[in-house]
Amino acid sequence: QVQLVESGGGLVQAGGSLRLSCAASGGTFSRSAMGWFRQPPGKEREFVAAISGYGVSTYYADSVKGRFTISRDNAKNTVYLQMNSLKPEDTAAYYCAARYYSATYYKTDYNYWGQGTQVTVSS
Repeated sequence: QVQLVESGGGLVQAGGSLRLSCAASGGTFSRSAMGWFRQPPGKEREFVAAISGYGVSTYYADSVKGRFTISRDNAKNTVYLQMNSLKPEDTAAYYCAARYYSATYYKTDYNYWGQGTQVTVSS
């Protein structure tokens, strides 16, 4: 059973940066595609970014492209989301997710989820 634990959320001013981390345990991390999703207040969970098992391929939502960077360190079983130039509309609970096989944009494709970490961007 894969377990995911996110950290790194917090309160930041618009234009600032945060780095989220997601530590994985209990599975074959290097073979797992990893994704970040977010859920703004009162809205559905949406795709943010994903990375393939060995980090060869990355994918981003248009709303974060050029500002966010997903990366992974398979030696540490950790995936990161570097968020720069943050905007108030980035405010959401951010979730890490894992699946075997290829990375996808669809939350229903991911089998394992973390508990989430809150990111709040003030204007």
